[in-house]
Amino acid sequence: MALYEHVFIARQDVSQQQVEALTEQFSTVIKENGGQIGKTEYWGLRNLAFKVKKNRKGHYQLMNIDAPHAAVAEMERQMGISDDILRFITVRVEEHETEPSAMMQNRGDRGERGERRGGDRFGDRDRGDRGGRFGDRPRRDRDENMDGGDE
Repeated sequence: MALYEHVFIARQDVSQQQVEALTEQFSTVIKENGGQIGKTEYWGLRNLAFKVKKNRKGHYQLMNIDAPHAAVAEMERQMGISDDILRFITVRVEEHETEPSAMMQNRGDRGERGERRGGDRFGDRDRGDRGGRFGDRPRRDRDENMDGGDE
């Protein structure tokens, strides 16, 4: 059997429990056709790059699949019919990753509402001694050149 990574995006107005129910529904399709599901990850409600079927956000879900092509094709057929699924993509891989995906690893440095921690943005970090504005040039007083020349 072949290994696949499958990501689908559900509409923004469905709940997280409904997304989990959709995941179970599609997992059942895979299992009935001789495949199995590895890990699943819910990536959360995220902004879309552009509107998709009048939605600005979507629930992202990752599924690692070990199944024959026919099982994946049937799952994709059912996703295409479903009104709750905005987009999906299936990619064949050589092996599944056992650790959390990059999307889940990046969530660790964000707070509850998505703001960054650590204060390393917009000049909050310590930049050290950067010297004067013009390097090591001596600063001349403005008053001595007020008349326009050195006299």
